[in-house]
Amino acid sequence: MFIKKICRKELQVAKIIPYSKDEITYPESDGRPMADNTKQFSWIVKIKEGLEVMFADRPDVFVAGDLLWYPVKGDNKKRAAPDAMVVFGRPKGHRGAYIQYKEEDIAPQVVFEVLSPGNTKAEMKKKLGFYRQYGVEEYYIYDPDNITFEGWLRTSGKLLKIKKIQGWTSPRLGIRFELTDEELFIYRPDGQKFLSFVETEEKAVKAQKQAEKAEALANQEKKRAEMLAEKLIKLGISLDDL
Repeated sequence: MFIKKICRKELQVAKIIPYSKDEITYPESDGRPMADNTKQFSWIVKIKEGLEVMFADRPDVFVAGDLLWYPVKGDNKKRAAPDAMVVFGRPKGHRGAYIQYKEEDIAPQVVFEVLSPGNTKAEMKKKLGFYRQYGVEEYYIYDPDNITFEGWLRTSGKLLKIKKIQGWTSPRLGIRFELTDEELFIYRPDGQKFLSFVETEEKAVKAQKQAEKAEALANQEKKRAEMLAEKLIKLGISLDDL
């Protein structure tokens, strides 16, 4: 009877313990679309997926696209959603948002933004200020409509604009950027180019066809060799004598 009274009392106390003031909600969506048009969307996917493929064997590299990032504990107003971001030192896995204090307080080191006609100068200036304030090491902006590419690198604690961006190689990622009159090309450290899903599929199909053609030629040569061997045997010629 005494034990039951204690249990009931403990349950009653547990019910009235208030939630911690630090336990706030960090929304997983800002209500805005990932992209404003198909060109912007395709580039966001190409960059994000290209990075995913490149770091597929690195369990300590987290890559995300259009994921809300909250850099300050207890503040759900300060946030950004880079079109693509890379975080070294954090495990892969699904997240509703990147809440920095829950991620050993590691900020994304590299972020990308892909512009659309709807992006304003004021908006992009604000984003630059955000990334500068909260520790981003490298920041890149690509405008697929006007074919322009810009980058910033943290130097001596400051996020400074990269003056010579043509042929630039990212210190963190090792990828190289080449801007032509038509579009931006991104190359991995092994020289392979970042491809869209369609380009990747086309490349795979082409490789498969080449492999099948090579196999067919090899089979033809094998049959010819077998036929020649049969003729020689009929003529009484031993293959060992050749």
